Amino acid sequence: MLVPTYFASTATEATGPIAALGIDWTLLVFQLIAFSLLVFALNKWVYPIFIRAIDKREAMIEESTKAAVNAEKNAAKSQEETEKLLKQARVEAKEIVVTAKEQAAGMLSDAELKSKQQAERAIANAEDAIAKEVIAAKKALHNETIELIALATEKVVSQKVNASADAALIKRALEEAK
Repeated sequence: MLVPTYFASTATEATGPIAALGIDWTLLVFQLIAFSLLVFALNKWVYPIFIRAIDKREAMIEESTKAAVNAEKNAAKSQEETEKLLKQARVEAKEIVVTAKEQAAGMLSDAELKSKQQAERAIANAEDAIAKEVIAAKKALHNETIELIALATEKVVSQKVNASADAALIKRALEEAK
């Protein structure tokens, strides 16, 4: 600050209302020129760098804001799609459950029908076996009856007759018994 004080010391004493305030015109003009040069230099070299940095930051903020808005919209769309898919999945699950119940009921009725058919077959086989056993028992009883009659006839007649005579006697005895 040597220069302003140098001019201040060489300046002549001014009179008037400005001088009464203690303002020196030469020093004021020199300070205005220095301030103008400072403002010019700042505008030419310093402020553009700051303005570019501020513009970049502002652009980044705007991009971030737009990205956030887009992300929010995409999240909302995704949420809606997820809800739609969940609803669809629930409907499909209900349909699957209904189908499974119907199939289970069908399988159950088929199993009941098959078991009834198997039971009927078993009963029919058992009835056939019983009928065969009854026929066999009747034949056995018939044969035993014939033998008993032959024995009784032999005892009554007290003599043994040949087979054809036995058969004729047995036939007669059976006819009389009926």
